[in-house]
Amino acid sequence: MVASPAFAEFLREQLASLGGITMRRMFGKTGVFCDGVMLGMVTDNTFYVRVDDQNRETFKEAAASPPLNYAKQGATIDLAFWRVPERLFDEPDELVVWAQAALAAAHRVAAKRARPSTPARKPRTRPTKTP
Repeated sequence: MVASPAFAEFLREQLASLGGITMRRMFGKTGVFCDGVMLGMVTDNTFYVRVDDQNRETFKEAAASPPLNYAKQGATIDLAFWRVPERLFDEPDELVVWAQAALAAAHRVAAKRARPSTPARKPRTRPTKTP
């Protein structure tokens, strides 16, 4: 389920200090973006933030809740998004700290995806015919 308009507006206000916060429907959920990079997702008005090896310690409190996941061919696939504790909605400064850590992880993911996986090939040259 996507974020309700009221929850989406609440998140935009809470995270405004990060930069341009936008939201987009994706796969039946709502992606939360800052300047074009996805730092979180919302489903059923529950906010999840992007997690990687470098910010897991920051988010250790969230590890107690199940990560955002989906079922595929009978298996549960955990995504790299962890649920933000409800208490953070009453502590906006700490919510922004979590969002900053998630945004940093989102930038690391984007950088990995931008790297070419194989070295670029040199263009082939054809021998020229001499008359």
